[in-house]
Amino acid sequence: MKTELRRRSLLAVSGAVAVAGCLDAGDSSEANGETQAEPTDGTTDDDETNGSEANATAETVHEDYETTEVRIVSADGDELGAVTAAIADTQDLQSLGLSDTEELPSDRGMLFVFESVEEHSFVMREMDFGIDIVFADADGTITDIHHAPAPEPGEDGEEEHHQYPGRGQYVLEVNYEWTADHDVSEGDVLEFDLEE
Repeated sequence: MKTELRRRSLLAVSGAVAVAGCLDAGDSSEANGETQAEPTDGTTDDDETNGSEANATAETVHEDYETTEVRIVSADGDELGAVTAAIADTQDLQSLGLSDTEELPSDRGMLFVFESVEEHSFVMREMDFGIDIVFADADGTITDIHHAPAPEPGEDGEEEHHQYPGRGQYVLEVNYEWTADHDVSEGDVLEFDLEE
């Protein structure tokens, strides 16, 4: 049984293309996400400082965005994983995406919200880390998953091999191979609430 999703009124966003972590001009697309460094155990002063910095990053990433808890559940209703996602529901936010994000904690992501189910193409423009790009239909059912590695040095992330097409009303970006680590696949469902 699929959870009914409450949708917010959105600004017009059709015709935009998302870049890894952001939309590209032309199509509606996106791609973002990065694996956060694991916190240290605090055995040295340097380790404690690094752990504190990682925690500060986790607390401040996308602090100016509205967020929602996104749960991914199997067709049987078993929870596979969850992230707190920054909401990209305007053309400007979708064009920016995760491209200005230095690192993404493992419990964070970005949820692109479109007015209707459409074809989108995401690219990895200006991305420093790889992400998974999860397309979902109007009911939140996952229709496609891409594992998008970070661009190599000298690449801008807009090359053909960094383009990730899909069809959906929602696109969730999480850390690279997060979906594989949580056994998420097509047919599973994104559950979240959006304010009206």
